[in-house]
Amino acid sequence: MSQQASKLVIITEKLLIKKVARIIDDAGATGYTVVDAGGKGSRNVRSSGRPTVSDTYSNVKFEVLTPNREMAVKISDAVAAQFFEDYSGIAYLCDVMEVLHAHEF
Repeated sequence: MSQQASKLVIITEKLLIKKVARIIDDAGATGYTVVDAGGKGSRNVRSSGRPTVSDTYSNVKFEVLTPNREMAVKISDAVAAQFFEDYSGIAYLCDVMEVLHAHEF
């Protein structure tokens, strides 16, 4: 059985990982995936995988499947309002045609 969903992607600084995760949980999402991320944006180059003195300056990418667009926008708005003025970050939605083999999300 397949289900429809919205996928929210949030890329931000690793030091915010617990705070962003709390926003996702508080919004009612049942889970998320977090991976190290690197790249270049308006706030310079961020690298993933290179040794540094501290990984405080590295980025992470959250992927959150939500049952509807409204929940995804609620999470995105909260993260942006709390962090994106002072920290690097971007959030965007991806269309999910259908979720296959999902127990619950």
